[in-house]
Order: sequence, then structure tokens, then C-alpha cells
Amino acid sequence: MQPYSQKRSRKIHFCTILALAAGLLFMLTGCNAISPSSSSAKAGASRDDVPFNVAVFYYDYSDNYISSVRTSLTQGLVSAGIPYREYDAASNQSTQNAQIDSALNENISLLIVNIVNSGSSNATDAICMKSYRAGIPVIFFNRPVEDNGDEGVILNFYDNVAFVGTDPAEAGHLQGQLVGEFLLENYEKTDLNGDGKISYAMFKGEAKNAEAIYRTKYAVEDANSYLTEAGYPELYYFNQNAVDNYQLDLTGKWSLTAVQDYMLTNLAQYNEEMGNMIELVICNSDTMAEGAIRALQTYGYNLGTDDSIKIPVFGVDASIPGRQLIAENKMTGTVVQDAGAMAECILHLSKNVAEKKDMLAGTEKYSWDKEHDLRNKFYMHYSLYDPSVKPLTPAADTDISGSAASDSSASETADSSVSDTSGSETADSSVSDTSGSESTASASFETDS
Repeated sequence: MQPYSQKRSRKIHFCTILALAAGLLFMLTGCNAISPSSSSAKAGASRDDVPFNVAVFYYDYSDNYISSVRTSLTQGLVSAGIPYREYDAASNQSTQNAQIDSALNENISLLIVNIVNSGSSNATDAICMKSYRAGIPVIFFNRPVEDNGDEGVILNFYDNVAFVGTDPAEAGHLQGQLVGEFLLENYEKTDLNGDGKISYAMFKGEAKNAEAIYRTKYAVEDANSYLTEAGYPELYYFNQNAVDNYQLDLTGKWSLTAVQDYMLTNLAQYNEEMGNMIELVICNSDTMAEGAIRALQTYGYNLGTDDSIKIPVFGVDASIPGRQLIAENKMTGTVVQDAGAMAECILHLSKNVAEKKDMLAGTEKYSWDKEHDLRNKFYMHYSLYDPSVKPLTPAADTDISGSAASDSSASETADSSVSDTSGSETADSSVSDTSGSESTASASFETDS
């Protein structure tokens, strides 16, 4: 694996320079320890002697959307006969760093990383440098891996590194469309106090996450465009004294609990009795929307019954709980983030690595970041959720209630015996959703020599 130094267009991190220098020194002195794991391989075995296997690092099992990706990706890896280990960082970057160090010392063939520190070029660079020295490809997914304005600093610098995610602005635009179109059809019904304006609450999942930033921005801006073009006033934030027009999950977990607590506090001061009721709720995710709905239900709203007033609540992800809330007439709308499509793209890249092809072979079917000319940065498209249409992929319908589909930490153990494509070997998968946990599955996967 060689760095694309000629493509480096911005800052080069000091730690990277030091690490490269150290690696060069080892090479010049004839040392074969440029990979931490190569020196610890039993009986001097090289990575080429070890069957292909992957390590998958999730930022937090308890995230609803990540749980869906995990379900789909695990099914794909098992079906392909690819042995894997999976790790839960429980929203701790230091934990994830230690997990990656451990995996690199176990002759792992490929790292698949859902990074904890979203949008952090430094955190990403540190992982890439470790994998570069070990000669291990890396596929990042879901959470942005570079700071805003730093696009390409990492992804353009390293060979055999890719990112599978989404266009950060797309979900915000679609959510704004949902809100705008809904209000045009239901303006008077939504305006509970009859003042001719709609007050809203906005819940942001994470401070520096590009997805959260753009969902928060465009959901309101685009909804306002619909309103003003139709002659209505713009939305106004329910707390006119607030510095920001959103409330932030300070844990960065996009959590149900944080929003529920915020909303309960809000409703104690902003309600129909006071004449200033929050009339619209917009959330960065379905999990957050569920938290808002629980708080509203405490005050008798959004119960799904004919005699219960329904405050419009919008989310993103089209998660199983979110879709269920819509079916029960407790939630208004959501945007599909296709977990199955993301897992499929990750699996495609993984198979390329396993078969010793170019990692990007056959990726013409995927959208990529044309704005920054990053052909190794793939976008899975969002779409509007239509309750009358089935989810985009069968995997999205998998029951994930037992694999951390809630904000509370869950613990389970699942054992499955799966034959590989050759039928010559079985795989046992042990899953444990505990903080910082590791799960393993073994199966045979033959690569071309």
C-alpha cells in the first residue's frame, strides 16, 4: 500500500510525517516489523498465509440505524463465507483505537470502521496510518471521516482506503420537503394557537457531525421556502431567547432519552394553556423523534387515537420503530436511509479486497463525491419514506429488537451455524452487546493466490 503523496492538497499531519519516517527507518535497517502484527505472527507466518478475515468496528451498537447496518452487513458477510470479528466502541474513540490496535495484532485482513469521532481528520488519519504500516486496507462507513473543508485530505492521501456513506445535505433537503408539503396541506390544523405562525422545536444529534449540521440547517430552510412561496410566514423557533435554534444531544448519541428530557422541560413552559404550544417537532433521527413523541404522550398528545391531538413530528432513517410510530399515527414522516444499500456497498468492496482485486473494481454503479473528485467516497441515496411502499431492501425489515434497537444497553448472545459457499465449513457467531465488546465468527473464504 503506497500513499498518494502527489495528491495531498492540504495539511499533512505532523504525526503522519513522524510515522512515515519511522517506517522508512525500519525498512532501511532491514527490519521486517513495519506491521505491528507481522512481528507477532505465530511461526513467522505472513498475512498471505492467513485466511482472509475482517474486523468490523461500530461506534455504538445502541444506535438504531447502525444496528440495522450491522444486521445487514453481518448477513452479507456470513452469506459470503467471510470470517469476521465485530467490536462495539460504545461511543468512545479511545476504546475504538484500542480495539483497532488489538485487531491489527491478530492478522486481520481488512478493517471496516464506523468511526466514533465523526468528522475528525485527526482520528481518521491515526487509523489510516496504523493500517498503512500494517499493509491493511480500510473501509470507513456512515460517519464522516474528514472535517468540513478538509475533503480529500485523508481519502485522497492513502491507497486502499474508501468511505461508504451518504450526501450530508440530502437528508436535510428531503426532510424540509416533507415538512413544507405537510404544512401547506395542514397549516390551520397545525397552528394550534391561531396566531398565523408555526412554532417549532429542532433536535440536533451531534455538534460536529456533517449529517446533523445539514439536517438541522436544510430541514428548516427548505420548509421555509415552501411556506414563503405560498404566502405563509417562516417557521419560528419556540424559544425566542435561545442562542441556537436547536437543542443538542450533548452526549452525541442522537438519543431518545436526551430528546425526551428536553421536550418534557419544554412542554412545562410552552403549552396550550400558556398559548405558546410547540406546534411542530423536527429531529435529526427517528430515535430522537421517538423521544419527542414519548414526552408529548406524557401530556396527552400523539397517542394515535381519534381524540388525541397529534403534533407533527418528523425524523430521519425510516427505522423499524420510526415506521411503526407512523403506522400507529403517532409520528408524521421520515426519510429513508437505506441500511441494506450501505451494507451491500461495504460488502462489494470487501469482496474485492478478498479476491485481490482493486478495491474500487466494479463500483461504477455507486454514486461518488464528484464535488471533491473523490472516487473512493461513495454515497447511498436517501429517499422519502412512503408508508404504502415496502422498505428498499429486505434486510431493512429484519427484526433488530434484540440487537440494540433501543437507547439502553442491551446484552444478547446469538449462536448460528452457517455453511460457506463451498459447504466445506461452518461458522459459529457469538454476539455480545456489551460495552467495548468483541464478537467473532469463523468461516472459510478462499482467495486467489
